[in-house]
Amino acid sequence: MNQNFRNDCMAILKERLDKGQISRRQLMQGMGALLGTTALGLGTGRAQAATDDLVFVNWGGDALTAMNEAFGKPFTAETGINVRYDGSGPTEGAIIAQAKGGNPTWDLVDAEPFSAQALGRKGMIEPIDYSIVDPAKQREGFQWEYSSSCYFYSYVIAYDATQYDTPPTSLADFFDTEKFPGKRSMYKWGAGMWEAALLADGVAPEDLYPLDLERAHAKIAGFKDHIGAFWGGGAESQSLLLNGDVSMALIWNTRASLLYKDTDGEISFTWNDGIIGPGGIAVIKDNPGGTEAAMRYIAATQEPERQVVLFQLLGNGPGNPAADALIPEEERMFNPVDPENFAKQVPLDMAWYEENYSAALDAYLQIISA
Repeated sequence: MNQNFRNDCMAILKERLDKGQISRRQLMQGMGALLGTTALGLGTGRAQAATDDLVFVNWGGDALTAMNEAFGKPFTAETGINVRYDGSGPTEGAIIAQAKGGNPTWDLVDAEPFSAQALGRKGMIEPIDYSIVDPAKQREGFQWEYSSSCYFYSYVIAYDATQYDTPPTSLADFFDTEKFPGKRSMYKWGAGMWEAALLADGVAPEDLYPLDLERAHAKIAGFKDHIGAFWGGGAESQSLLLNGDVSMALIWNTRASLLYKDTDGEISFTWNDGIIGPGGIAVIKDNPGGTEAAMRYIAATQEPERQVVLFQLLGNGPGNPAADALIPEEERMFNPVDPENFAKQVPLDMAWYEENYSAALDAYLQIISA
């Protein structure tokens, strides 16, 4: 759902390469799957689209070669359409400038689904052409007019299992420092933390939205003395638990899975009360490469085999439900959207975030920095 998570996915791949856990070929395969499934274009310069090109704009990085080998070249071979990747960052302001300028140079953007929806309603994003993009290859409830669902992640409770005879099984347990002593860590940028606070405070999952921000912020403000740190990146959340700075944290499932594997379960996690977030792809209005070509690109990201590669290397949940059955049974415990795991969680509501995220984040940051 956010650029911080996407950047962290890239960091995980590099960390695993450095540790010798994957080969350079697997790194390239994983980058390609990530780029294909999440459309993470990682060229560092600016690109301009030609009529036989597509330009995909993302948040930057150094995996252009990997993308070309694992995803770009196959797509071009299949369609004859060249895809170039621009890492200058598709901020809302930049997308608005592209759309309003009358002569856009971008085609596709790695935008938050709720942001794409808001801009689409203002005539700046093309509606998804579901005659090309297959709605059957998207999960129920995650189909939007102006954004195509592509992958999933979760905020989950990770904990030091050596410190607790009985493990935590809910967000109420996370906030209960008498029954479960120790410092906690929460996400610095708000998403998922409002939901966590309200679930811990007794709000039923079906009653979460619209979020009662006053109640959520009061819960978090009253809990600040038990927070060892508010983490901003995945590596930080992982090290806080590994170093013993906190005994429990609300972190991305990708990092929780790594912790579980690297510590042989000494640091574990639960899907109970997890908060699921989606990622999406959007197409700039009147894009120079053509709407049909852009939609064909999106359709190509739906291939279940590529999404399984991404899951196996990073832990991202596949956007295409057909990919679930391709995941080996012994690995399904790490898939956030496996039916058994999904049933224990609550999805972020993109409609609520579209209307409220900016103001909610401002208020949240004031509370945690006070």
